Amino acid sequence: MLDWLLDSDPSIRWQVLRDLTDAPAGEVRAERARVATEGWGVRLLALQGGDGQWDGGTFFPVPYDGSEPGQPWTATTYSLLLLRDLGLDPGSEEARAAVRKVREHSRWEEGGQPFFDGEVEPCINGKAVALGAYFGENVDGIVQRLLREQLADGGWNCEAERGSVRSSFATTINVLEGLLEHERATGGTPESIAARKRGEEYLLERVLLRRKSTGELVDPDWLQFSYPTRWFYDALRGLDYFRDASFQDVFLNGTGGLPDNRLAEAVGLLRSKRQPDGTWLLENTHPGRIHFAMEDADGRPSRWNTLRALRVLRWYGGFTPPSADVGASAP
Repeated sequence: MLDWLLDSDPSIRWQVLRDLTDAPAGEVRAERARVATEGWGVRLLALQGGDGQWDGGTFFPVPYDGSEPGQPWTATTYSLLLLRDLGLDPGSEEARAAVRKVREHSRWEEGGQPFFDGEVEPCINGKAVALGAYFGENVDGIVQRLLREQLADGGWNCEAERGSVRSSFATTINVLEGLLEHERATGGTPESIAARKRGEEYLLERVLLRRKSTGELVDPDWLQFSYPTRWFYDALRGLDYFRDASFQDVFLNGTGGLPDNRLAEAVGLLRSKRQPDGTWLLENTHPGRIHFAMEDADGRPSRWNTLRALRVLRWYGGFTPPSADVGASAP
């Protein structure tokens, strides 16, 4: 399994070395540095236009009239998110040059705001915080806005400005990933850490999958694992977030401990989807224009999902969750 994972792009190899093999730090750094010069990373960097944008726009490509199937994923925001997922070293010359162009030229379609000032929707601003914090930009102003917009149930919802008082799993996971990245970069503040914890509790109270009020599964799509996740939520994305947050709490904040037992059902689902050959499949790819494919079609073994699943299970350790109806009936 490790040989199959390592027989791939540098962006996967360095994360396999770090998360699954305990390779020496120098070996991991050397492999990670190749993201900027080989494979998908350099290919994606080369697609940035002279205007600092990918495909001519910040959140949507230019031109774009809304008639395409699915949302296009080729504009600046999702291109930067992919570079972050690939692990492009933010201190590299290539990353600094790309981000400088974005800072100087990219403006949000919603109101013309500079990229790292954010816009109005918390799901988008969560992504802007994650990107700014990862690439060394000041996004404190967006963080403060997000703290003001946290709803009473602990999460966030892009529909709040239109009257919604209930949080959304998708919006919440995007904001949580942003707050966690900001905390990693800056140490955060007592207020931002508390907000992150309340947001995590929103997901945990619902065992990452179910309505708090009825216990019903919220969305069958959450049982299928996509990559890239784009703005969508699914159980693997939720689990990988809690893995990341656990390391943050233990190593940076001196808190944390065993995985929360409310993750057990989602972990049971994850284990149930492992194939006889040890892989996890690509599922539920979100339609829309892309720069290039990184994996085969849905229903085929996925290195990205296998990497993410294995590191979640390695973190979760030897715990054996109770049998879960969701896991047993997952497609």
